[in-house]
Amino acid sequence: MNAPTRIDRRHSVCPHDCPSTCALDIEVIDGRAIGRVHGSQDNSYTAGVICAKVARYAERIHHPERLLYPLKRMGPKGAGQFRRISWEEALELTAEKFLDAERREGSEAVWPYYYAGTMGLVMRDGINRLRHAKKYSGEFTTICTNMAWTGWIAGTGRLAGADPREMAKSDCVVIWGTNAVNTQVNVMTHATRARKERGAKIIVVDIYDNATMRQADLALLVKPGTDGALACAVMHVLFRDRLADWEYLEKYTDCPRELEAHLATRDPAWAAAITGLSVEEIEAFARLVGTTKRTFFRLGYGFGRQRNGVVNMHAASCIAAVTGAWQYEGGGAFHNNGAIYHWRKSLIEGLDSRNPAVRQLDQSQIGRVLTGDAEALLDGPPVTAMLIQNTNPVSVAPEQDKVKAGFAREDLFVCVHEQFMTETALMADVVIPATMFMEHDDLYQGGGHQHVMLGPKLIGPPGECRSNHEVICALAERVGAEHPGFRMSPREIIDWTLRESGWGTLEDLEARKFLDVQPPFREAHYLDGFAYPDKKFRFKPDWTKVRAPNAGAMGPWQSMPALPDYWPAIEEATDEQPFRLATSPARQFLNSSFNETPTSLAKERRPEVMIHPDDAVVLGVEQGDWVRLSNRRGAVLIRARLFKGVRRGVLIAESIWPNAYFPDGRGINTLTGADQVAPFGGAAFHDNRVALERVGPELPGEVTPAERRELALV
Repeated sequence: MNAPTRIDRRHSVCPHDCPSTCALDIEVIDGRAIGRVHGSQDNSYTAGVICAKVARYAERIHHPERLLYPLKRMGPKGAGQFRRISWEEALELTAEKFLDAERREGSEAVWPYYYAGTMGLVMRDGINRLRHAKKYSGEFTTICTNMAWTGWIAGTGRLAGADPREMAKSDCVVIWGTNAVNTQVNVMTHATRARKERGAKIIVVDIYDNATMRQADLALLVKPGTDGALACAVMHVLFRDRLADWEYLEKYTDCPRELEAHLATRDPAWAAAITGLSVEEIEAFARLVGTTKRTFFRLGYGFGRQRNGVVNMHAASCIAAVTGAWQYEGGGAFHNNGAIYHWRKSLIEGLDSRNPAVRQLDQSQIGRVLTGDAEALLDGPPVTAMLIQNTNPVSVAPEQDKVKAGFAREDLFVCVHEQFMTETALMADVVIPATMFMEHDDLYQGGGHQHVMLGPKLIGPPGECRSNHEVICALAERVGAEHPGFRMSPREIIDWTLRESGWGTLEDLEARKFLDVQPPFREAHYLDGFAYPDKKFRFKPDWTKVRAPNAGAMGPWQSMPALPDYWPAIEEATDEQPFRLATSPARQFLNSSFNETPTSLAKERRPEVMIHPDDAVVLGVEQGDWVRLSNRRGAVLIRARLFKGVRRGVLIAESIWPNAYFPDGRGINTLTGADQVAPFGGAAFHDNRVALERVGPELPGEVTPAERRELALV
């Protein structure tokens, strides 16, 4: 007779790279398996709502294709020929290769490489402790935040804003540059609550008709990279129609009269010609935010992923200062709350061992680094050994042809610590199995909200999976790295970090599950001044003071406009490459996470590029045809989807599909660039000009392997 099944409901935190960082209630079955995952009703930001892909996380954590044992490559790189080895052999071989690289070329020949596959502070950032202790090459993390954060901080002086829960108390919510339904569903929770309870209007600004746009009272479909022009025209109307709050402007901003004069020629007709919007749409937007004091601007990452993204983010953030919306509950603006946590991460990251003279290699330029580009290597030694955690660069990094060529080097040793046999793992020499978030302890912060959260270990890992922390400590011992953090457990590190950062103890956090650390209203709304010495919001930021390390290569920062403007620094279309391509997030994937789960694959169906029907007619393209997208970086074969919800000349490919789902194995990031963006670096994933040509309803020639996943799922 079978024993009765016991289901406990336990607290956790979603670890994935999403601003929502949802608080979770998880069904734990007999202490060893996971059932349904629920949003926590106790957390005031999550408010019981999570995305569908995390709700079915059991499909991922108990996936039959999870990596369970260490593996060593036996055949050519990328062929998938591995044999099982012991953990001792895997660690000894990796340490031997690291020490050999250090002897031959110096410690900078080793490059620990990571990103945000987990957002847990201990498991994500602990790799830096090994880096700093050994003086391995640094990593300049440019994949995601640089343009958006820099543009926001340019105005406010600080990466923080109004309490995002105040969206529920707004009379107008502007969702700009984020498809929140796909990427941070809790934004919609609070915005739609304001609509239901207060009759609030929802304005959405985006580059294609997506699920969030369809929730809008006013949906503004702009051409990619033109958001700065829209923001300027809105402010022009506010000044023109006496909707600007001059009392607020004179008290809280740096040069309002100069801004007004500058915007005199940036009228709706000027912006309409740039953005593709009508004059009437721009006037309606300006009138609504100008006459609605409680307007909340929720500014996302999407419109920052252009080469002019910093300027666009700054321009959009200026509108709330012109209207004085910051003065009201339910008003103001928000992008990210990173500055409120004041972490002391010296134990997690080994910051007390960091040598600032060690080079910092650009994460986005991994293809250039691994193919020996002297500028990308900062004129230093080649990278000959790597440890990769929490990221899948052979799928997600730009300039994929270079990335693949770099990983194919026989003189490059790569150890990949992963949960699945990703395309990066396939190129590795050693693959070691990683835990998932419910199988280890970790500490989290909300980027899109204001909570410090604990994600405790709920179940044991399958097979021989080990956590990031265990791997880092084991390698540290073998390569001679010294730091107190290598001798501590994750719980001990969490407790020390909480205490030293002023957030109490692990015991306190464990009892409470999460801490609401939202600053007081006056501080969050900058009513005692913005975070500059003179307390003024900057319409006219000093861009020279936010330049990145090695800033000589950080794009054309010298030509950035002094005041909010349309800055045409984008990859504009040409006669030879007449389309602008954005690689926007898919709903069922999160970067390259979840694209191994059957339900996510079934719901997304197949890789497609959206093209306006009128453009398709000109090119003779029909629904479902194979087309070739190409630019100077490479070419991609993909199916066409005729879609009226894009502007002519704009293409959208929701991603990231694995390369294996493309007929020739070349995924969409073959077309994206790794050139550094002014003034603080970053990768402009949504800013690509391409040519498009029809191939036909069928593909000629051989395809395989496995008919490239049944010809991209037919």
